Amino acid sequence: MKRPVIDKYVFNSKAQSINNYHVIFSVKFIDWFPYYQNIRQQFGYSTEKDQEAAYYLSRIIKRKALTPKVLHKKIAGKRVLVIGAGPSLEKNIIFIKKSRKFVKIVSDGAVQALIENNIKPDIVVTDLDGNQSFLQKAEKVGALMVVHAHGDNIQILRKLVPRFRHIIGSTQVMPVKNVYNFGGFTDGDRSVFLAEEFGAKEIVLLGMDFGAHIGKYSKEPVKNVELKKKKLRAGKRLLEMLAKQSRSRLFDTSKRPIRGFTGFYVYKNY
Repeated sequence: MKRPVIDKYVFNSKAQSINNYHVIFSVKFIDWFPYYQNIRQQFGYSTEKDQEAAYYLSRIIKRKALTPKVLHKKIAGKRVLVIGAGPSLEKNIIFIKKSRKFVKIVSDGAVQALIENNIKPDIVVTDLDGNQSFLQKAEKVGALMVVHAHGDNIQILRKLVPRFRHIIGSTQVMPVKNVYNFGGFTDGDRSVFLAEEFGAKEIVLLGMDFGAHIGKYSKEPVKNVELKKKKLRAGKRLLEMLAKQSRSRLFDTSKRPIRGFTGFYVYKNY
């Protein structure tokens, strides 16, 4: 089967220039790749399988793919909540409800918590291993779906992608047509990279605990808790790296903010 050509999509705006080959803080894909290779070696992933998944996603979304322009319009210059499925998510639901001026970027499993509390996600970042029913509900209420392809989720892509009306594809390897590499590893830290990539004014982490405990809204079921923790540590290291170069104001609501992020207390009048 003929493979799609590499997408040389370039989007220019007054806010920032977004090139499908540059992933984080205006660097090129080749600068991201060493970070990916480190992760690949650490977890035993296959670059070939990840790339195969990107090509597969590219093929099946060609009639429903959205361009990054919609993300730029939604995020650029805005205050953004990046919402993860960590243990602190539940106690902050009221704050999320009150945060009407924030764009809500929600990672995978955290979607369920928002939908159950009648909160509409603006953007969902997912590799589709969260609750499938709630992911579909999020799309039906208008969330932009950023669907990630990797070597281990081709089967779920085949099952769920046809159920979505519109999708923005993402990958952690070489981008191809309609499938972009915005940086990041887990759904949570990819959400932060996405907000940074498209020029968020402020990024506030909520439910992004990166600690020893797994939140109940995380991937269901978590079959290997130690592997999950290892992935969270890898995502945290990427965010520490991102913080050194970020053009956004970075805040973290967790008890132990990520290095480079400022503590943010949700109970104050902000």
